[in-house]
Amino acid sequence: MQAMEHTQKLVPEYAVRGDFCRVFAEDMNHLFTLSLLLTGGLRKAEECFAAALEDCVGQTRVFKEWARRWALRAVMQNAIRMMRPLRKREIAAKPGQPGTENGLAEGRVPLEGILRLKTLERLVLVMSVLERCSDHECAVLLGCSRHDLVLARSRAFAQISALGEAPTSDRTSGMRALFTSTNLVAKTA
Repeated sequence: MQAMEHTQKLVPEYAVRGDFCRVFAEDMNHLFTLSLLLTGGLRKAEECFAAALEDCVGQTRVFKEWARRWALRAVMQNAIRMMRPLRKREIAAKPGQPGTENGLAEGRVPLEGILRLKTLERLVLVMSVLERCSDHECAVLLGCSRHDLVLARSRAFAQISALGEAPTSDRTSGMRALFTSTNLVAKTA
């Protein structure tokens, strides 16, 4: 009898719909901000957030302890899926030119530098630097090589650093200091 109780404790619990709903409710600010940074626009962020929630509460079978990480991954995967069609248009855009798809007025968002990045650079920067995903995980999710990932991150740092040369509001000075730190660039290059 005691051996059977011990065996039952070793069987892992799977997350259910309510577990994911709780994760999305408790981590709403973080998950929505991640959606916004990855997609670059409010409307797309809302779509991304909703799609990630639907994916998680659907037929997903994941261990309960992994529910939070799974929710983050669902947001990232939905953002990548949504932004892929924009890559050709983004590649044609001039460097430093804000995307027209974000619907945000210039200077109104403290993280305007991140939102101005081309799609690939923004995805790489947010996932690898802000969310601290490994280069391998980022490359797999984005479907690119590690070399392409490192180059995209370097371009992102260069564009963010260039903001330090142009006059900007006080709201962006903290982010500028973060991305112009030689220590940060050396650690991630």
